[in-house]
Amino acid sequence: MSHIEKYRKYFTKEYLMGPNSFRLLDELIRRRPEDVKFDRTLDLGCGYALTSLFIANETDAKHVYAFDLWISASENYARIRENGLEDKIIPIHGDALDMPFAQDYFDSIVSVDAYHYFGCREGIFAEKILPFVKENGYVMIAVPGLKKQPQGELRQLFETWAEGDDSELFKTADWWENLLTAECGGHCTVEVKEAECYDAAWREWFESGHEYGARDKEFLDKGLYDILNFLLIYVKKGK
Repeated sequence: MSHIEKYRKYFTKEYLMGPNSFRLLDELIRRRPEDVKFDRTLDLGCGYALTSLFIANETDAKHVYAFDLWISASENYARIRENGLEDKIIPIHGDALDMPFAQDYFDSIVSVDAYHYFGCREGIFAEKILPFVKENGYVMIAVPGLKKQPQGELRQLFETWAEGDDSELFKTADWWENLLTAECGGHCTVEVKEAECYDAAWREWFESGHEYGARDKEFLDKGLYDILNFLLIYVKKGK
C-alpha cells in the first residue's frame, strides 16, 4: 500500500477543507531540495492536523508543531492521540501573524493550502515567517494559483466563484517568485514549481461529498479548470 493510501479514510467531506491536501503535501515533500531537514517542523495552518500526521509519519521529523487559527488545539490533540503521535506532534492554536516561537527555531516551515490567506501582502514573509526558520532552513508552501490572469467573461466567472476579494489570493508563479525574492532581500534562494497532482487533488475533493466541492466542480467545469493550478514554493534561508 502506498503511503497516500494509508490516509484515504480522511478523503471525506468531514476532513477535507478543499482540494486534497495530502496530494499537495506529498508532492511538496517529494520534490523538495535534497538538503531539507525536518527535525523540528512547523505545520503552519494545519487545519485538522492531518498534514501534521503525514509529516510525522512520512518524514524523519522529530517534532511537528501543528499550528492553526481555525481549529482548536484540543480538537487536534484528540486526533493526534488517536494516531499515537502525542509525543511527536504539538498542537497549538494561534495566528500566523503573531506566532509565539523563538527566532531561528525551525528546521522547516511547511504550509499547505493556507499561506495565501494571510501571506499575499508585502512584508508578511520577511517579518512574520522567515525569522522563525533557521539559517539554511526551508519554508515550503503549497497554494492554489493561476496559470494566467483570467480575462473577460472568464474573469467575471472567476470573481463570482472566488466571491470577490478572495480572487485576489490567487497569484501566478512569477508573482510569488517576485514577491518572495524581494522579501528575502537577496539572502534566500526561491524556487516556484507548478504541482503535478492538480487533477487528482481536485477529483478527490469533488468526490468527497462536500457541498463546496460540488459548487467548485460546477464553476471549474465552466472554464476555470484550465486557468487554475497549484504552486509549490521552496525558500531556503541563506545562500
